[in-house]
Amino acid sequence: MRPTGLGTQRLPNTREESEAFIKFALDHGVNHIDVAPTYGGSMAETILGRWVKEYRENLFLACKTQKRTKKEAAEELSASLKHLQTDHLDLYQLHGLDDPEELKIALGEEGATRAILEAKKQGLVKYVGITSHNPENILRALEGFDFDTVLLPVNYVLKAHPEPKNDYEPVLSLAKKRNLGVIAMKSAAKGPWPTEERTHDCWYQPFDTQKEVDEAVWFTLSQGVTTAANSSDIRIARMMIDAAERFSPMGEEEQRELVRKASAYKPLFPRQ
Repeated sequence: MRPTGLGTQRLPNTREESEAFIKFALDHGVNHIDVAPTYGGSMAETILGRWVKEYRENLFLACKTQKRTKKEAAEELSASLKHLQTDHLDLYQLHGLDDPEELKIALGEEGATRAILEAKKQGLVKYVGITSHNPENILRALEGFDFDTVLLPVNYVLKAHPEPKNDYEPVLSLAKKRNLGVIAMKSAAKGPWPTEERTHDCWYQPFDTQKEVDEAVWFTLSQGVTTAANSSDIRIARMMIDAAERFSPMGEEEQRELVRKASAYKPLFPRQ
């Protein structure tokens, strides 16, 4: 799997622009596709469909569901397969499981995990994952279910401001022990927007120069993660792909210097 994945939370305003960006990513060797039914204004799956059909043999296709019950998750999985023009997913993830109560439902007898396990037996799903902004909830989930992958925020600003609700280190440590895949998100996130003004198409303030993005991506990829999802802002995503193509593990002192610098930043999580 390549160092960065093609995240599709937000696609450009026109289908033509979206297709151009997808082609750009695939031409640069990106082979991990990250999509969900709600992404791209609910159009991401449909737009990706023809590309998945054309490149399927070379892709690691990951999709998600925010449904928590067995019935709803099964229905959504069926729809995603149809939209993506494929007969199976490499990874299907319980998406955005930040709430412990929702986790209980998803892991219960009539929970979404039951639908995913049935799909796995049918060959519709290969691996099962969980995504969350809350590392504590991921640890709870790993106690109750044998997930194959975790997806969570990993970046040097969080490293500079550790607390239980944003400290990714325990998850990375457990993932290493269990040989789980780790997909990092928000690697280029500097923090929350300081004002109402937005200069990029993402809900957080990103690092926005190539040098800053290089440092952020290289730090994240140096934490032993499997891959890192790109930003929802296309300009930042292109910089991240560029950074990943030039990646080599970052030295310990360079990492410490970045973390020291980030002590002046406000972390994105936990959200206020």
